[in-house]
Amino acid sequence: MTQPTPLMPHATASWLVDNTALSFEQIAEFCGLHILEVNAMADDLASSKYTGRDPVRSGELTLAEIEKGQADTNYSLVMQKAPVNVNRTKGPRYTPVSKRQDKPDGIAWILRSHPEISDAQIGKLIGTTRNTISAIRDRSHWNIANIQPKDPVTLGLCSQRELDAIVAKAAKKAGLIDKEGDDARLGDDRASLIEELRAERDAATKVAAEVAQEAEAAAWLEAKRAAEAAEAAGEAQ
Repeated sequence: MTQPTPLMPHATASWLVDNTALSFEQIAEFCGLHILEVNAMADDLASSKYTGRDPVRSGELTLAEIEKGQADTNYSLVMQKAPVNVNRTKGPRYTPVSKRQDKPDGIAWILRSHPEISDAQIGKLIGTTRNTISAIRDRSHWNIANIQPKDPVTLGLCSQRELDAIVAKAAKKAGLIDKEGDDARLGDDRASLIEELRAERDAATKVAAEVAQEAEAAAWLEAKRAAEAAEAAGEAQ
């Protein structure tokens, strides 16, 4: 069975490098890192600087275990207490660093396109704070000049299913959807809108039929001309 690694392997490795005489191999094995990573920490060449984390204080190692390792370079350190996995259950969703700069654009799009969605729902969907939402709404955000409303789904901040679910829930709560699930904002204009859409569809169908007839007539005329040209060429011979 593979031994668990420390809760913060890089920080733990940095502490062991600075505070013990353990070999790089022992530290790398205990922390689940490559020996070259540990070597880079020791030579101060690592791309990231880590604040050391004491594994003795956290209970992951004991001084006696460290002493065993220092006395025998072939000894493999044994984890004394495995770190407890913490499951995140509350708070805003996690957004990758590369996409965090897109959050204001996504928030602006929702505020413009779906004003019925509450700030709490936006915060949960995008993973942001109410202060940020309010600042974008009243245009007091520090970067408001560069914020461009963009679909959060396109930006990768949420899925289309998640957005649709929140839009439907907010619309229902605001009374924008009737008991039959239809958009109540259409009101008495529903019948006229349906009729208008049908008229547009019929017009498009008519235009398509006319284009097809014209194309057929042009093809027939072209074939007739080709036949006449061939006949005239035969007579000339």
